[in-house]
Amino acid sequence: MPLKQYKPTSPGRRNASGHSFAEITKKKPEKSLTVSLRKRGSGRNNQGRISVRHRGGGHRRLYRLIDFKRNKIGVPARVKAIEYDPNRTCRIALLQYADGEKRYILAPNGLQVGAKVMNGPDAEIRVGNAMSLANMPTGTQVHNIELTPGRGGQIVRSAGVSAQLMAKEGDYALLRLPSGEMRRVRIECMATIGQVGNLEHSLIKLGKAGRNRHRGRRPQVRGSVMNPSDHPHGGGEGRAPIGMPGPKTPWGKPTLGYRTRRNKRTGKYIVRRRTK
Repeated sequence: MPLKQYKPTSPGRRNASGHSFAEITKKKPEKSLTVSLRKRGSGRNNQGRISVRHRGGGHRRLYRLIDFKRNKIGVPARVKAIEYDPNRTCRIALLQYADGEKRYILAPNGLQVGAKVMNGPDAEIRVGNAMSLANMPTGTQVHNIELTPGRGGQIVRSAGVSAQLMAKEGDYALLRLPSGEMRRVRIECMATIGQVGNLEHSLIKLGKAGRNRHRGRRPQVRGSVMNPSDHPHGGGEGRAPIGMPGPKTPWGKPTLGYRTRRNKRTGKYIVRRRTK
């Protein structure tokens, strides 16, 4: 899907680009599959304190209910439309099953309106079909992968990404994730065949700060221009170095090379980490 280059009618438009939306076939979402998305206090926790900085504002959105579980086994469906979803980077596909039920799924690259899609062990090895990793041949590109059987896809859901099924060893399948990490996943976990669509999403240039504000992103201020009381990088006359071997967060934690992973329970499933 090609990108759209804007005419340089202003300095903000000069280097801006956007999606052409040529693949979108239906503008308004399916009303029965949407819920209102309430504002959550601009990154604040239950005490009203900011726990995630630089959040707030943004355009009003409706949340589309996505079928991450793909648990309608053995019932064929047909793709009715490809739609835009403001809550994620990829496009979504509206499926209508043979029994009349409608569901949204993440739209993989190459899925067209009118295509047939199916879930379960009887499905063909075709883009958009979902099945357990045990039923897929090695080398298959997959996305929307479960980590716990029956819980629904949790990883590999962003625009343009895919994982590769490298091997099957007993009760586990070995996957190469987009980050380069090699990870074991239970072989009965479900996954969808193909690569997530909207491949050019990473090439978009916003061009101006206002487009970030529409996304709900507030301005970020560099620590080096703050006072020492506000940030470890602050202080000094003029443009001063931060005065320490490596950068830190406002709370004094190292930000480069500092391991933040704390989940020891699932560490045994990682065969090769994304970083050496």
